[in-house]
Amino acid sequence: MEIAKQKIKIGELLVNGGALTQEQLDSAVQLQQQTGQRLGKIIIELGFLKSEQFTSHLSQQLQIPFVDLRRYNFDVGVIQRLRESYARRYRAIVLADQNGVLVVGRADPMDIFASDELERILGQPIQPALVDEDELLSTLDLVYRRTEDIAGFAEELDEELTDGEFDLETLSLVVDDSDAPVVKLLQSIFEDAVQVRASDIHIEPDENVLRIRQRVDGILQEQVMKERRIAPALVLRLKLLSGLDISEKRIPQDGRFSLRVKGRNIDVRLSTMPIEAGESVVMRLLDQTDGATDLDEVGMPENMLEVFRKLIQRPHGLILVTGPTGSGKTTTLYGALQELNEVGKKIITVEDPVEYRLHRVNQVQVNPKIDLSFARILRSALRQDPDILLVGEIRDTETAEIALRAAMTGHMVLSTLHTNDAVSSAMRLVDMGAEGFLAATALRAVVAQRLVRRLCEQCFEDHQPDLSVAAWVAKQLPDKADGARFKKAVGCHRCNNSGYRGRIGVFEILVMNEALADALRRSDASGFVKVAKQTPGYKPLVVSALGFALQGITSLEEVFRVAEQIDESRDFMP
Repeated sequence: MEIAKQKIKIGELLVNGGALTQEQLDSAVQLQQQTGQRLGKIIIELGFLKSEQFTSHLSQQLQIPFVDLRRYNFDVGVIQRLRESYARRYRAIVLADQNGVLVVGRADPMDIFASDELERILGQPIQPALVDEDELLSTLDLVYRRTEDIAGFAEELDEELTDGEFDLETLSLVVDDSDAPVVKLLQSIFEDAVQVRASDIHIEPDENVLRIRQRVDGILQEQVMKERRIAPALVLRLKLLSGLDISEKRIPQDGRFSLRVKGRNIDVRLSTMPIEAGESVVMRLLDQTDGATDLDEVGMPENMLEVFRKLIQRPHGLILVTGPTGSGKTTTLYGALQELNEVGKKIITVEDPVEYRLHRVNQVQVNPKIDLSFARILRSALRQDPDILLVGEIRDTETAEIALRAAMTGHMVLSTLHTNDAVSSAMRLVDMGAEGFLAATALRAVVAQRLVRRLCEQCFEDHQPDLSVAAWVAKQLPDKADGARFKKAVGCHRCNNSGYRGRIGVFEILVMNEALADALRRSDASGFVKVAKQTPGYKPLVVSALGFALQGITSLEEVFRVAEQIDESRDFMP
């Protein structure tokens, strides 16, 4: 009861301070009694106050300082004085030690019971500070990494293994033993990956060490362990989870499994490959909790998104989304499918692999082992009376021709190509063997995309490029180069010293017109490129990336990385 009273008092303080009306507070309290959620969270979700307004008003009424965790310079050693379990239970984080008094950031500093418990646990008096709850939870994920747990469980597993080869049969029996060191080690690896938003996990045995690497925002981060001989145990366990042949080590194998990590449903695509030092494992992590991303959330600029929406709503034609592996093509295509997925439309996808399950969509998995190829599935799919077809990737002439003919005969076809930019994609179809007239007739548009890293909001600095770079920027953006200001990455605990946190999509779209179609029909590559660059509204990828750099969202270094990927000059890296 005491805790409940304290929570209601927060609302009363906001009413007394004029931030809320009594009617709004009564509505929030009523909903709190039904759901059990924190009162502050309900007030924000109901739209009575924005998060910033809530914390500002509360800070003033309580006369407790508000700490913006996004810009706070942490001391990880001080933070870890409070165990993670307690930090999450009491929504608290230790911010500083001021002459024996610990400054503790709290999402609910009026919870007297929690304050008493924290003083008892920490063994020191505490001084409360107010922090945003969502930012607090995000910060806890960053500072309480699993690296020490991973190292500890690796050492425990190493000690369990005998001096010789471990027994496959014995280790196979512990598949359901949650206390087995190999199970706890893998659980820690997955938890750490989810906390830092890793897209992939690499397990790579070397001659004398074991490397566990995570791809975060497109860049690999590494943890090296001396327990080299635990690698086969990890691979075995992952093969068991994936239903693979545990006795086969000579050939690559692919599998998948699902697990729940930190309240999130994760689908894992696993690939093994024999290497000199054993078997390498790469796992792609697909978060199924929130499903596929909506088209509004892929990051496409409003003007481009409006054009793209009109294109996918057409009754027929081929639309290509291009870029290298990991550039977000699948996310964009799934976003389009989410928008097109209506009762009155039949959608069939041909994928390798199926990444997200979509209701009402017939999704087919390619399986080369039984000759279930893209082309074979696509031929059968056309007999299933579809309105919309998604082809995971056009890899060969046969698939290209079937997709193009389907687009000409009343079907909307969405697909991907692994090409550098939108301009080169159309001609790539011709290079693959498709007839020029077929491509010119069926192709409606090409979208090219990349992902660039966002600068960490906490640690970026102003950056003045040298003269050669400034000249290049002026050439790309002659109307905006004067007085342009840029930011550069620095690095802090929040971004794991990378200077970047999160990514944003960079797009270009080329909509086919009569002049482009004519050049494509004649297979005139140089003419196609020339016409494309003169097409109204066409903006190259590099120019789009530069726009983000001018806004301070990303750095010039990231812009040059995009330029390098599409073979643009970067002789003058800043």
